[in-house]
Amino acid sequence: MKYENITHKIIGCAYKVYNTLGFGYLESVYKNALTIELTTQGLKTESEKPLIVYYQSHPVGQFFVDLLVEDEIVVELKAVQHLAKEHEVQLVNYLNGLQRDIGLLINFGSSKVEIKRKYRNPLPPNEP
Repeated sequence: MKYENITHKIIGCAYKVYNTLGFGYLESVYKNALTIELTTQGLKTESEKPLIVYYQSHPVGQFFVDLLVEDEIVVELKAVQHLAKEHEVQLVNYLNGLQRDIGLLINFGSSKVEIKRKYRNPLPPNEP
């Protein structure tokens, strides 16, 4: 798959951050640490990428995507007890808004790293 190498690096960096820091910090701590780790691994990383939401060509809101890696992969970070469906929907909305194909939802808030891979368009049945 096109983005597999990059997503594997991101996931590896997330585990390294978690193994170093553990759980219990605010999301911003994990975002800063993950940004350092991704950059150390040679990945171009933008933090707080702005996303403007339009309704009938009128701007109606603005959000900030946690991380955009290599101009392709949207990374949304959480530090919550459990991921909820709303978190997944939020990531897919960001993918649609930025017109990117793949994103990672990474939760540092429980007793282990929780990672979900989301796609802007559903994958055909024969792909993972």
